[in-house]
Formats: sequence, structure tokens, C-alpha cells
Amino acid sequence: MKTMLAIISKALCRITGKNVAAQSPSELLIDLSEYVSVTAPPPASAQARHRPPEPAAVSSERLVSTRTDRPDGPGARVVVARKFADFTPQATFDIKKCDLHRLEAGPPVRAELTREQGLQFYRTMQTVRRMELKADQLYKQKIIRGFCHLYDGQEACAAGIEAAITPSDHLITAYRAHGYTYTRGVSVKQILAELTGRKGGVAKGKGGSMHMYAPHFYGGNGIVGAQVPLGAGIALACQYQGNNQVCVTLYGDGAANQGQIFETFNMAALWKLPCIFICENNQYGMGTSVERAAASTDYYKRGDFIPGLRVDGMDVLCVREAAKFAADHCRAGKGPIVMELQTYRYHGHSMSDPGVSYRTREEIQEVRSKNDPISMLKERMLSSKMASAEEFKEIDTEIRKEVDDAAQFSTSDPEPPLEDLCNHVFCSDPPLDVRGVHPWSRLKSVS
Repeated sequence: MKTMLAIISKALCRITGKNVAAQSPSELLIDLSEYVSVTAPPPASAQARHRPPEPAAVSSERLVSTRTDRPDGPGARVVVARKFADFTPQATFDIKKCDLHRLEAGPPVRAELTREQGLQFYRTMQTVRRMELKADQLYKQKIIRGFCHLYDGQEACAAGIEAAITPSDHLITAYRAHGYTYTRGVSVKQILAELTGRKGGVAKGKGGSMHMYAPHFYGGNGIVGAQVPLGAGIALACQYQGNNQVCVTLYGDGAANQGQIFETFNMAALWKLPCIFICENNQYGMGTSVERAAASTDYYKRGDFIPGLRVDGMDVLCVREAAKFAADHCRAGKGPIVMELQTYRYHGHSMSDPGVSYRTREEIQEVRSKNDPISMLKERMLSSKMASAEEFKEIDTEIRKEVDDAAQFSTSDPEPPLEDLCNHVFCSDPPLDVRGVHPWSRLKSVS
């Protein structure tokens, strides 16, 4: 009986999203009466006369689970039917209006979200969050060494941009690259193994935190702002090939004052390149606030002659709608566009920066409590009955296991052998001889 009550309690939690563990048996059965029918099996003679029906195909409208515990006499069963129709399949939300520069109209101020999209956004952002927190832990254990720039707090930027472009579009970013590496299709296992310098890493353990790559993803780049002209070059290739693709070129507010960025803006505007320049303004360039570093903090206007948008980078729906607008602008042959995503990083600039010497812990906590991108999406979906609290808990459990398994792999996988040190330096069919640390040593480089 206790086992069955636990099952009923869990089923009711799944359906309503409420904690009903403290209810009495009678209260549980009353609350569940809309969803549960308790039936006794037919007599043995009836079973002999009637063959059971063939199993019905699983319907997209209904999810049925059967428990054979015995709460009400021998052989009784409880059939719990949970309809997918109980959830709101789609909802429309008001989103923050974007600030515009040299544009007559901007992205919409209302965004549609389907249940499937919402759950996928949640899964993506929560995976990036858990992965970065695990990287923080591995770094403090001295398993990850060197530079390590974490992305937690900024997850809505990566998830929203990825939802607005296609896998065949191109993306290049700076050194805070783990989130985009994941959204571009690299597994958590490969990312963490790269951070720990293992053979199973995405760059075979030789790239580390800032140098991860995937198809149509040109990695993180350690030189401040240097990825911006590279992104314009990729956009030039898209234009030359006429494939209707765009390049998303990301940089931070700290890089926004680099001269090479303004040179790139000029060329991109002259040639009408299909390039979306995105400044991820997380409020601090290393340890310096934007107000102390820039005479003008309107980064979306920095293109001057290039149209611009300033977007709430903590809202995945705002980012998605703005990035869609920007991609359509570029694909229409109107040239480049500049986007400023106003976001926030929870960690310091890198793992060597505690992040609280130039800002207060209270400031960080206020952003977490009032403007967290994951909490914002979750609350929207719960309040609109697009998902249950239990579903989110199940997703969290799955992600935690995935990240823990990846961390285990990243600490047990072997390091790359010395003979692989020079591989993939050059692109050539025959192996090349590469001089080692002294003139008489030779290493082979293969591609």
C-alpha cells in the first residue's frame, strides 16, 4: 500500500507540478480522480473467453503508464493517463523592445514559443551552465590548467543566436567559447576533455580553453578582437560563393575599442558583406567596467554607417528574434549589421580572477535573482502551463549525469602522445619533418 501511495504521489507531482507528498491517502485519490481509474481484473473465465486486444500504437495525444501494484485488492491495477494536451503547446510572450540605430523598424516585441522549443532552450542553457560549473570545479582541483574563461550567465546569447541561424551558417567568437562550441554540435565530453588536455578532446587535447573548433565554427580566438576581421573574411567567402549564408562574428565590450574592428566595419559596409557583428556586452572588460573603459557605451551605434540593434541578452526570446531580424537583413543583400547583447557573466574574467574585487557579491546575486536567463525561461513556461516542474527536474537530473560522466572521461582519458605533438600543423598529404627542441631531433607532422 505504501509503495502504491508513493507512485500515486509521484504521478500527481508530474501532472500538477505541485508537491503533494504530505497529503493523506484519501486526499491523494481525490486529487488524482480526474486522471486515475482503479479497476479490478475480469474473472478467469472471462479472460479465457476474450483474447486481450493488440497493443495500441502510441498516440502523440496521450501518454499511458500502467502500475501493477495492489492498492485495492488482489490484482487491481492503476492506469494513469497523462495527456500531452494538458500542456499549452504554444504561447506568445511580450519581450523587451530593441534600441535601433539607422533602422526604421526592428524585431517584433512579441515572440512565439512552442513547448518543444522552450524545453530545448532550457536543456541547452542548463547544459552550458552545468558544464561551466564543472569546469570551475576541475580548475580549482588543478586538473584544468592555464587560461579558462567561463560563460555562465550568458547562456541566452548562445542559445538564442543558434536558434535564429542554420547549421550551415558560420560563427566565430573570442576566447569565452565553451557555450558556442556546445551549440555548434560538440559534446560536453569533448569540451571538458579538451579543457583537461586529453586525447579525446575536440582539438585532441592540444587547443585548450580558447581553441575549439567544429564544422562552420572557427573557434575561440585568444588575441583580443582578432576574430572580427576573420569573421568578415568568412562573410566575404559566403558572398563570393553566393550560398546565402551569413557569418556571426562575436566580440566583447573589452574588444570593442580595437582599431581593427573599425577597419573591418568599413570594409564590410563598402562590400555589403553578410556579416552579423555581435558585441557581447557583459558589463566588464577584464576588471574594468564599461563606463570606465569607453567614452560611448552605445556599442550598437559603433558601426556609425552600419545599422545596429541593442538587445536584452539575458532573454533567449529577445536574442532569437533579434538574431533572426539581423540574419534576414544580411541575407537580403543589405550588408552588415551590428548587435549589442546586454548580458552578464557570473564568474570573473577568467579563473584567475575572483570577480569580486571590482564588483560586489551583492551585484552578482541581484542579477542571479532578478534576471537569470534560465530562471526567466522556466518561469514563463510554468506560468503558461507549457511544462511541469517535474519535467524540469528530470531534465536537470539527466544533464547532471551527462556532465558528471563527461568529467569522469576528461580525467581518465589519456593525454595525447608526444608523437602527435606536431600533427595537423600543416595541411599536406605526405608527412612533413618538423625540427624538435634541438636540431638533431625530428618529428613527423601528418594531417
